[in-house]
Amino acid sequence: MSEKYKIRSTEWHYFVTFTVINWIDAFTRPHYRNIFVDSLNYCVAEKGLKIHAWVLMTNHAHLLIDTDKEPIEHIVRDFKRHTSKAITKAIEENVQESRDWMMYFFRKAGEKNGMNKEIQFWQNGYHPIHCWKKELILQKINYIHQNPVRAEFVNDAQDWKYSSASDYVLGHGQVQVEKLDLV
Repeated sequence: MSEKYKIRSTEWHYFVTFTVINWIDAFTRPHYRNIFVDSLNYCVAEKGLKIHAWVLMTNHAHLLIDTDKEPIEHIVRDFKRHTSKAITKAIEENVQESRDWMMYFFRKAGEKNGMNKEIQFWQNGYHPIHCWKKELILQKINYIHQNPVRAEFVNDAQDWKYSSASDYVLGHGQVQVEKLDLV
């Protein structure tokens, strides 16, 4: 990982991105998306992760996070490991549809990566960007929330179920979000 993209302090906010290998649209089914959401909620409740904004798209996710407990890089590592195993298991067990093509690519990527035993779901890394000033934090929150609008999935950001935009607009959502007071 480049020196530019490293976690420097647990006291800072970080914009991170998780991307499915080959940009495969793995999150097209609610069951797979819910594994992601449940895992985020677990990290908030059990690992001290603070989520200030998030969005899950069909093949990637963006989050604005920090923590005052466990190091962010440990939380991210564990999150990616758990979701990778849980989602690929759910894909393999889904007999109602053919997902063999996805598993083929996950296995091929795993073969090429010595850090994996067999299957690779997420691309390596998560590209942490330190957000140290108010303007940058606001820009990242807006970028996160507008992702489904730019992809033309919804017209209004708060209508995307797998995002914190509804927390900011309606006051509730699927993941416990710690809104930042930046006004």
